[in-house]
Amino acid sequence: MHPHASSPQLLLFFLLSTLLLLLLQGPGPGLCFCPSQCTCVFHGRSDGAGFRSVLCNDPDMGDIPVNVPLDTAKLRVEKTAVRRIPGEAFYYLPELRYLWITYNSITSVDTSSFYNLKVLHELRLDGNQIAAFPWESLREMPSLRTLDLHNNRLASIPAEAIPYLVNITYLDISSNKLVTLPSDLLDLWPPFSGAAPKTNDSKIVLGLQDNPWYCDCKISKVIELSKMVDTPIILMDAFLACGGPENLAGVLFQRAELDQCSKPTVLTSATKITSAEGSNVLLRCDANGYPTPDLTWTRADGSAFNHTVVQESPGEGVRWSIISLHGILFKDAGDYRCRAKNVAGRADAFFTLSVAGEGASTTAPPQSTVRTTEPASPSTAVTEPTPLSSPASSAPPKTTISTTTATTPRTTKKGPGPGGGIQRSPPASKMQQGKGGKGSSDAEDDNKTVKKPLDSKPGLRDVQVVEEGVDSAVVVWVAEGMPSDAPVSILCSPTGGEEGEEISISSQAGRGKELMENLIPMQDYKVCLSTKATPPGKEQCVEFSTLGEGEEESDLLLIASIIACMVAVPLIFFLIYKILSLCCSRTSSRRGGEEGEEEDLSKESYVKFETLNLKQRTLNGQVPTHDLWSRRHTESERMLLCSRSSIDSQLTYKSDSSRSEYLC
Repeated sequence: MHPHASSPQLLLFFLLSTLLLLLLQGPGPGLCFCPSQCTCVFHGRSDGAGFRSVLCNDPDMGDIPVNVPLDTAKLRVEKTAVRRIPGEAFYYLPELRYLWITYNSITSVDTSSFYNLKVLHELRLDGNQIAAFPWESLREMPSLRTLDLHNNRLASIPAEAIPYLVNITYLDISSNKLVTLPSDLLDLWPPFSGAAPKTNDSKIVLGLQDNPWYCDCKISKVIELSKMVDTPIILMDAFLACGGPENLAGVLFQRAELDQCSKPTVLTSATKITSAEGSNVLLRCDANGYPTPDLTWTRADGSAFNHTVVQESPGEGVRWSIISLHGILFKDAGDYRCRAKNVAGRADAFFTLSVAGEGASTTAPPQSTVRTTEPASPSTAVTEPTPLSSPASSAPPKTTISTTTATTPRTTKKGPGPGGGIQRSPPASKMQQGKGGKGSSDAEDDNKTVKKPLDSKPGLRDVQVVEEGVDSAVVVWVAEGMPSDAPVSILCSPTGGEEGEEISISSQAGRGKELMENLIPMQDYKVCLSTKATPPGKEQCVEFSTLGEGEEESDLLLIASIIACMVAVPLIFFLIYKILSLCCSRTSSRRGGEEGEEEDLSKESYVKFETLNLKQRTLNGQVPTHDLWSRRHTESERMLLCSRSSIDSQLTYKSDSSRSEYLC
C-alpha cells in the first residue's frame, strides 16, 4: 500500500482481508453460500453442534455443483440432467459422510472423482446409466461401508475390484446386466472366508436380484449361499433365478443343481517331515476338483522361502504340484501350506518340516534317505551331492500324493536318518548307472555291515508280511528290549532286478504293524526294518509278492461261493425232507381219511410250505372273468394265519357278499 493512501482505502483493504480470512477458515452456520439450484439446511443441536445437508434436484442442472458449503456432511444430487462426475469433484468437501447421486443421467465416473473423501460412509449411485464403474476409486474412501449401484448398466465386475470391497457391508448391484461374478468375491466374508464373524451383528447385505445370471461353476458359491439357512450374508432377495443356460433358465438358485462343479480336495500321504540340515526336501500335494484347481505354496506364517515349483495336470480335474527346498537350514523349519483353489471353492493341506542338526561324520560314504512313494516328473529331479537319487518317471499317479525328502549331505552317518527314514546304500547296478560303476566296493562294504547279526541284543524280531493285496501289504514285527516310542524305519523295495520305486515309512517299535500302499501288482518285494541302534539284518528282512489284478477278486469270489454253498446245501436237504414229508402225509391222508389229515397237519411245525393253486370262483352266481388265487385251510392253519393276516390277506378274494376268511 502506498504510504500516502487515504484512510478510506485502508478501511476497504481491512474489510477485504477480514472477509478473505473468514472464507479460508470456512463458513459457519451463520455464514454460508448455497448454490442457486440447491437447498442448504443446517441441522443444529442444543449444544451448538450439528451438520449441514445440501439437496440439489433442479431438473435443469447439468453439472455437479462446485460451490457447496465446506462443512457439508450430506450431499444429494437427485433427478437432474448431470451426465458425468468429473475428477476431484468433491475435493473441497472433506467432511462429507453421505453422498447420494441418484436417478440422474450419469454415464461416466472418473477414477479420481471421489478423491479426498476420507470419512465418506455411504455412496449411492443407483438409478443412473453407469456401464463401467472405477472400482479403484474406492481406495480413496477407506471409511466407506455402503455402496449402492442398483439399477445401472453394469455387465461385469472384474476380479481386480475385490480388494477394494473388503470393508463394504452393504453392496447392492441388483437390476444390472450381470451374468457372473468373480469366484473370489464371496471369499471376502464368512462362511466362505473361513473366519468366524466378529460379533452377532456383523451382517453383510448383498443385493443380487434382477440380473440375467448364467448358472455355472463361476457362481456356484452364490447358489450355495442361497441354500444356506443361517449365514452372516443376507440376500435382499433370496429368490434369485437363473437366466441361462437354456436347461436352467428360470430355475431358482435354491433348486439349481450344478453337477459338474466340485470343490477341490487335497490329498496328502504325509504331514510331518524331518530331514537333516543342508539336505534337499521335496513336498508334494495332489488336488481333485472341477474345474481343475490351481495349486499354490506358501509358508503358514507368510514369510518368503527359496523353492522351485513344478506342476502338472495329467487329466481334467486333477493337478499335482511339487516344491523343492534346496539346502534347508534351521530357519526353514515350520509349516508349509498347499492351497487348491477353483471357482467352486478351495482346500488347504499343511506340512510340518523339522530340521535335524546331527549327521556330521566323514567315516561313511554318502547315503540316500527317504524315497518317494510315487514317481515324479523328470523336471522335479534335483542335483544331489551323490548319484543315488531314485529314477523318476514322467507320469505321476492320478489320485495319490507323495511327500518326500530327497538326499542328505555328503557327510552323514550310517544307519537311519533323522526322521526315521532308512539310509540305505543302493545296489551296485544303480551305483554303476550313476557314475560309470564307481562306488561298487562301497556298496559291498555297506551290505556287509547291514548283514551283521544282531545276536541277542535288543531289536526287532519275527518280521512278517501277513496280508498281501493287489497294491498293498501289512508288515508286522515284535520289538524286544526297546521302548515303545523308539523310531522304526521300514523300507520296501522291488527285488529280482524289477523296476519300481522304493517306499519308506516311519513308525514306532510299539506299534508292531504298518500298512504299505502304492505297490505294483504281481511284483516281488523285499521289506526291511531298522532302528537307530541297529541296521537291518536277515531277521529284519522278509520277501513277499503282491497279488494280481484278478487274484484278490477271485479270492473274494471263492469265499463267497463257499459261504453260499454252506447256506444252500442244508436248505436243499431241508426242502427235500419237507417234500418227502408232504408226500407221506398226503398218502396217509388218503388212507386214513380227513381225520388223519387233520391230525397230521396239526403236528406240523410253525414253518411250513403252503400249497397255492389256481381255482375259479364265482361272484353272485356269475362266471368269473379272470382267475384268482385261492386255497383252503384247516382249523389249525386258520389259527396260525391270525398272526400273519397282513401277508395272507393279499391272497384272499373279498366281496360285499363275503367276509374275510382270516378274521381273528
